[in-house]
Amino acid sequence: MTEQSETRPDGPSGDNAAGAAPEQQQDHFPLGAHVRDVEEALTKLGASDPELAGTLARLLGAVASEAGRTPRFARALSKAFAPPEPRTAPRPAERPRRSSRRAPGVIDPFAVFAEGDETALRSRLGELSLEQLRDIISEHGMDHDRLAMKWKAPERVIDRIVERVQSRTAKGSAFRGRPEHATPRHGEAGDPTADASLR
Repeated sequence: MTEQSETRPDGPSGDNAAGAAPEQQQDHFPLGAHVRDVEEALTKLGASDPELAGTLARLLGAVASEAGRTPRFARALSKAFAPPEPRTAPRPAERPRRSSRRAPGVIDPFAVFAEGDETALRSRLGELSLEQLRDIISEHGMDHDRLAMKWKAPERVIDRIVERVQSRTAKGSAFRGRPEHATPRHGEAGDPTADASLR
């Protein structure tokens, strides 16, 4: 069968291999064993599908010929068929880091204080969780001593918020314009000296 003749790879015949030196047979024994395995597999395939067996034989021959001619191609093949490197043990799962950026406060303590008073502000703050109170502390920069964000008692955090709101509100009112009083200038109506001069 012609296809079977194509499937025989180029190489030493069985007689030549038998006549080779024992050292040469020992050196090429693994390769010879692989070649014989491929030849037997192609021969069996040729019995049922000669066309496919011939195609595979030509493909293997072309790949082997190109690898023998081009070292770079041979290295690429060796790398492609090399067993995968052993995987290193996976690192223990790291705990997700909490983002340093907190959510905005659910209420504006300054607005609540402005609309009501300290009692109203404390009432609204008392409805919030510790984390929500900390959000307010963070948003309005009330942790100047870096202690409030560490407190576990909500009451202490509420006290800090109220204290900062009152302090900033008082400072803000001090910088607001003073009540305007009608201060008559010299010579204007209401000025005694002006009235005297007109008499």
